[in-house]
Parts: sequence; C-alpha cells; structure tokens
Amino acid sequence: MKVALSLLALVASASAFAPSASLGASRSVLRMSDEEAAPEEAAAPAPAPAAVSSKATSVPCFGAAPFFGGNDIFVGKTEWDLLTTKWGSAETGTYLRASELKHGRSAMIATVGYAFHKLGLTLDNISPHEYLSVTQNIKFADLAAMNPVDAMKSLPVESWGQMFAAIAIIEIYEMTHSKGKLAYDETVAPGLQPGGLTGDLGWNPLKITVDDRRRLVELQNGRAAMFAITAWVSAECIPGSFPLPLPW
Repeated sequence: MKVALSLLALVASASAFAPSASLGASRSVLRMSDEEAAPEEAAAPAPAPAAVSSKATSVPCFGAAPFFGGNDIFVGKTEWDLLTTKWGSAETGTYLRASELKHGRSAMIATVGYAFHKLGLTLDNISPHEYLSVTQNIKFADLAAMNPVDAMKSLPVESWGQMFAAIAIIEIYEMTHSKGKLAYDETVAPGLQPGGLTGDLGWNPLKITVDDRRRLVELQNGRAAMFAITAWVSAECIPGSFPLPLPW
C-alpha cells in the first residue's frame, strides 16, 4: 500500500512540472505567427532620412542671374554650398547676400559720383562755397581739374573721417534696430544674432512694394556697378589696362 501511494505521488509531482498540451499549442501558434510576420517586416524597406539628401540640406541662393530659355546662372554654386552647409549654415548665406547687396549699393553710388566728375557736374559748379577746406587751401575747382582717383587722394583726413562716420552710423543703425525700432529690450543686438544682418534698413519713403523681382534687380544693378567702377579705376590708374579696346 505504501509503495502504491509513493508511485502515485511521484506521477503527480512529475505531471506538475510537465508543460500542458494546450499551453504548448498556444506557444507554438504564437511562435508560428511571429515567424510568418518576420519576413514581411524584414522585407519592408527602412525609410531614408530626408536630411541626408543634398537637396534637403542645400540652401537656396537668391539672386541667381536669369538667362535665356528660363535657366538661371548660379556662379559659385560649389562655394555657396560649402559656405552654407559644411562651413556654415543658412544664416551664413543671409549674411553673404546682405554683404553683396551693400557692396553693390556702394558701387552704384561710386559710379554715379565718378560719372558726375567726368561729365563736369562737380561741386565747383554747384556749391556756393569756393573752398572745400579753407585751412588747407583746397578748392573745389582744383579737385575738378584732377581725375576722380587723384581728387580722392587729395582729400584731407577730415573728409575721410566724415565719410567713415556716415558709413558707421548706417551700420550701427542696422546693428541695433529691428523693424525700424531700437531693440533696447534685447540682450543681444539684432545685427549680432544669426541672420540678423540682411541689408534691409527699413527706409522706404516712397512706400515701394519690395518683391523678389525688385530685390533681384537691385542685386543685378549692384553687380554691374561693381564691375564698372573696378574697370574705370583700373583704366584711370593703369593706362591701357581696360580689357576692351575702344575704336577711338
């Protein structure tokens, strides 16, 4: 009797540690469903990150010159991409475009002044004063008799200081103002913030609508003026250096 009870207890204990058929079946079903779903998941391609593509990371350049056939000429595209992606950011491109805009404006003013001097529209014919500097005995007529380059060289130090001060006032205004108002409540000046310098001074007394076409026209005129003033000064300082032979 004791032997029979011992055998029954041994069988019962063994059955307690044995997995049930239903549990094993459910586990096998789950395992099969996982194995069937795995190939589909593996076959699905992983989405490529959009930031890796060159089109997504490249910074568009405003001011590409339009050409015949609707195509745009973008001189220096490789350098632009390096300066705005690898070596800098989109804010770097904003600064570069603002720098080109300012240089173009300076060149346009220079070409107008240079042309006025060559055409005889000088201050000795306009100003009621005879002298530019009485203390240094510099007359407007003496400057008008020179070529524009020599006339600039003959200006006194005070004249150069006045020009520098006028440029500095404009630059400081852009550095410290935002939307036409002094940014006194900002800890960092607007011009020192990323992308803060744009060349837009907010000065538009004629209330002209400044759209992309007008911005492009200003850039193109500035580029032409930079070429013009460079050629004129080169021809004045180095005779025969102008690359195009003239028929007269």
